[in-house]
Amino acid sequence: MNLKVYLAILWGNKWVILSTLLVTMAVVITLTFLTTPTYTATSTLRVATAAGGSVTYTDYMYADRLMNTYVKLATSAPVLGELTVKLGINKPPEVKVAIVPNTELIQLSIESPDPMLAQSAANTLGEILVTKSKELYSGGGKSPLEILADQLEQAEAELKQARLDYEALVASSPKATEEVAVANTTIELREKTYASLLEEYDQARLREALRANTISVVEPALTPESPSQPRVAINLILGFFVGLCGGVGLAFLVENLNSRLYTSEQIENLTGLTLLSKIPATKRKFLSPSNNGNHPPDMPLYEAFRRLRTNVLVQTSNGPSEGMLRSFLLTSAEPGEGKSTIAVHLAMAMARADQKVILVDADMRLPTLHELLDLPNSRGLSSILEKKASLKEVLQISHVQGLDVITSGPVPPNPSELLGSSRMGSLIQELYGQCDIVLIDAPAFLPVADAEVLAPLIDGVILVVRRIYIRLAAVRDVCKQLEDINIRPIGIVVNQAEQNGNYYYYRRR
Repeated sequence: MNLKVYLAILWGNKWVILSTLLVTMAVVITLTFLTTPTYTATSTLRVATAAGGSVTYTDYMYADRLMNTYVKLATSAPVLGELTVKLGINKPPEVKVAIVPNTELIQLSIESPDPMLAQSAANTLGEILVTKSKELYSGGGKSPLEILADQLEQAEAELKQARLDYEALVASSPKATEEVAVANTTIELREKTYASLLEEYDQARLREALRANTISVVEPALTPESPSQPRVAINLILGFFVGLCGGVGLAFLVENLNSRLYTSEQIENLTGLTLLSKIPATKRKFLSPSNNGNHPPDMPLYEAFRRLRTNVLVQTSNGPSEGMLRSFLLTSAEPGEGKSTIAVHLAMAMARADQKVILVDADMRLPTLHELLDLPNSRGLSSILEKKASLKEVLQISHVQGLDVITSGPVPPNPSELLGSSRMGSLIQELYGQCDIVLIDAPAFLPVADAEVLAPLIDGVILVVRRIYIRLAAVRDVCKQLEDINIRPIGIVVNQAEQNGNYYYYRRR
């Protein structure tokens, strides 16, 4: 299928698309405005993962673990429990934690119907994480700094005792040189131990100070002024596109199930018949008899029937010796395809081309020609075939010069038998003596057998197909049944055809 086919399918199912779109939008709007507004407050924390200098792979892995530790900690049950207690609420709010890529930042987002509660919860959660930062590294016992402080205090006491022992030994036994030397050595060892522990203590104190600043609040949460959910504009836009896409998809699904024919090209390819003319859609009957033969206002439609008239009259140009066609039967696959209207317009177009035309309404079940031409129908074709009236009595002069009409007459009980009788064949031969062209409006082919019994008596069959209205199976069936009785239509007429460039040409004129 080409683009024209797709567009025709969409246009043919426009109400399906529109209905789906409207229902989807109604659901989206209802759910959007029934949803309780939710406010989001966000606080930003910085996690110092490296003191500076070059970063090794070990530092990178440590930083990654540290960031993820705080992410898990922020949503852990103990932290949320402490947050609930501090806020004085029964249930913890919804917490979302996100690491800002390529930074040392963590964002704590709190969602709540109360904007003040969302702001307070985001800031309180940040304070809880800062407070618990030290506990992450000290565990449940003493910290390394406290252990070193105890060891340093013990080393200081031992050094002081060693010095007291040395002074006492020197005072009591100044000549005991060996013992004095040992006491002096002990003092030196104690001094080295004390100095070493003092250095470790200073380093531990520095590390502790760095850890104390590992996590800090860099941007406290502000009270949100507008809700984050529902997002009305986004919901409406998404609802529109979802509804539109759903409608288009449903339209093609419906089309796949109903198999209508949407372009003249499809119809022509399916039937394999000559396209005599494409009759464009119109809201008015342009060739109504009341215009007295003046040019109609709808020029594209007028030209379509001129083309149809020309293509049909070509069939009569060979001369009697070569089998000239003088009678034409117009039928369709199903009722409602516009064959009667086209028959009237074609007859009037031929009459205006100086052809003597007799138009016969052979649709004795649902006659319409007398209504279209504003003629009485008390007597007509059924009267002739039932031998209740003569041709002269039923032949009526129309409002168009050169066009005579035989209406259907009263509805008989047996239309098929009458149309297939020898009397019908004799009538057609009698009509040849009074006109140049005989046009017969026959019933739709598929519902009844009237057109099937009448077609062998006529020189040429014209098949009317209404675009979009007709289904593929119906066109196949009528072509198959015509082939079964060895009838090949001289061509097809597409009714309600798509507009082409000529339409815009006539509009400019």
